Amino acid sequence: MVIENSTVVTEFILLGLTQSQNIQLLVFVLVLIFYLIILPGNFLIILTIRSDPGLTAPLYFFLGNLAFLDASYSFIVAPRMLVDFLSEKKVISYKGCITQLFFLHFLGGGEGLLLVVMALDRYIAICRPLHYSTVMNPRACYALLLALWLGGFVHSIIQVALILRLPFCGPNQLDNFFCDVPQVIKLACTDIFVVELLMVFNSGLLTLLCFLGLLASYAVIICRVHRSSSEGKNKALSTCTTHVIIILIMFGPAIFIYTRPFRAFPADKVVSLFHTVIFPLLNPVIYTLRNQEIKASMKRLLNQHLA
Repeated sequence: MVIENSTVVTEFILLGLTQSQNIQLLVFVLVLIFYLIILPGNFLIILTIRSDPGLTAPLYFFLGNLAFLDASYSFIVAPRMLVDFLSEKKVISYKGCITQLFFLHFLGGGEGLLLVVMALDRYIAICRPLHYSTVMNPRACYALLLALWLGGFVHSIIQVALILRLPFCGPNQLDNFFCDVPQVIKLACTDIFVVELLMVFNSGLLTLLCFLGLLASYAVIICRVHRSSSEGKNKALSTCTTHVIIILIMFGPAIFIYTRPFRAFPADKVVSLFHTVIFPLLNPVIYTLRNQEIKASMKRLLNQHLA
């Protein structure tokens, strides 16, 4: 396979999470258990929201999409990582690497934008309650959903387009357990300074700005709620606090990975493991455990099918 005349690499060798067989086996068992327990929980959240006519508010519409994005995101890295743990040689084709990288940033970018949309939803609900039903109508919700999917696609296609222009002529060893921008572009046999800057701007700077903007917006919302004397004050505070927790665990690792020059740090692989495998599955679960309506609806759904 040839991608541009100077590219001769047809596959990449993944060095994996660690070279220790004992640690690999331990991580394999822990990730597999976590994956088999938490992943069905994400689909249960989606099913609960879709089947309960009482959970039709935009808040639950977006939460269902968050669970779908997180479940989809977890399929990009975890299954192959589990297989590679049991393989002596961990190899991924050039096309497979580019495909993995595309979907990683497509879904990751979409999820970041979804958190922005959820912040907008909470701002209008709490700060402009009289206009909420008019502004966040079903058509607007679907338009926002389409916009975030398009935004994730544009973000990802820029990454892929920049990488496809790079020549790869060896070496072909990726010091990670999956394909991502920082490791891949380091293997290009050309000067990558400009590409690194573009990547940091496209991923790192935008991630940091979204993170700071979201924290600022929730600070405004929480201050507004504190000054309120409405009956739903505690519920609104709980919802906003949950959103802030999800923002921290979503954007924290991404900022660590993408907002600095692409040089290796000892914690990179551990942060990447939590960012790509652990946290995506936990996000909807964290929200569900703090939401009484969804927990009650989920219990009714389980009782209905298990009775």
